[in-house]
Amino acid sequence: QGQLLAKSWSSLFEGQPGATPRGPIYSFNGRNIVTDPLWPRRLAWHGSTPRGTHARRRDCRGWRGSGTAEGMATPLGQGQLLAGHRHNCSAP
Repeated sequence: QGQLLAKSWSSLFEGQPGATPRGPIYSFNGRNIVTDPLWPRRLAWHGSTPRGTHARRRDCRGWRGSGTAEGMATPLGQGQLLAGHRHNCSAP
């Protein structure tokens, strides 16, 4: 049992129709991040380039607190999961 998040694995990464995740996506503490006001930015943090390779120095690896480190993330619902943009690793 479960809910369909996308039509296919490749649609999540290639911006095909149906690439926007469907249904709720839950945080580790059980909150629905798509609707919960405690998740105002609704980003999928992935640390990858648009081609799916590791984005060196853009993965928040080793981040421990405030600072200028940046990671790659994509707003949920944008349609291309790896069409990342740089975001400060300190962003909520």
